Amino acid sequence: MPSAFEHTLAAIDALHAQDPRSTTLADGTSQPQELVYAQRMSRWLEQLQDAPSELLCIAVRAQHLQRWQLARSDYPEGRIGYLTWRRDQSAQAGDTTAKLMEEAGYSHEEAQRVASMIRKQGLGRDSDVQALEDCACLVFLENYFADFSRKVEHDHMVRIVQKTWGKMSPQGHALALALPMDDACAALVKEALGNR
Repeated sequence: MPSAFEHTLAAIDALHAQDPRSTTLADGTSQPQELVYAQRMSRWLEQLQDAPSELLCIAVRAQHLQRWQLARSDYPEGRIGYLTWRRDQSAQAGDTTAKLMEEAGYSHEEAQRVASMIRKQGLGRDSDVQALEDCACLVFLENYFADFSRKVEHDHMVRIVQKTWGKMSPQGHALALALPMDDACAALVKEALGNR
């Protein structure tokens, strides 16, 4: 019989698999976008921690749970609209994950702990929330940064890199600096970090 952990991860991945958007992988196959994102998050967690807790593994896997249901375009343009969308999305993902966990047999307290990690409550003070944030930043830098940087104005992109860097731990910084990047992305990072 599957454990509560296995049951919860399977339920999360089943919801990820419902994403109507798809990502084409290096081998030419296509998979639901949020399922690919979640798998990338989990792979980075394996590099960040030797033995992460079940609760952290669940939070990392569920960070973008059903994100497609809340479209960014439904919120106002600009920073306030973006932050409101992010807050609402993380609250929805946290609440849904907590429900799946309790259905699988986790306690209410364990489920709420994961929901608070997904909401990134305690970032900078909570090592689990920091690990989740490092994973998110590393997934962005490895898989989405190059395309994103071609669509965003240069100075704004420099600020995005600076903000991303500011949210990461020293371990996250070391892993980020080891990522292969094209010349344009490497130059953007160098400019953003300056003398850091």
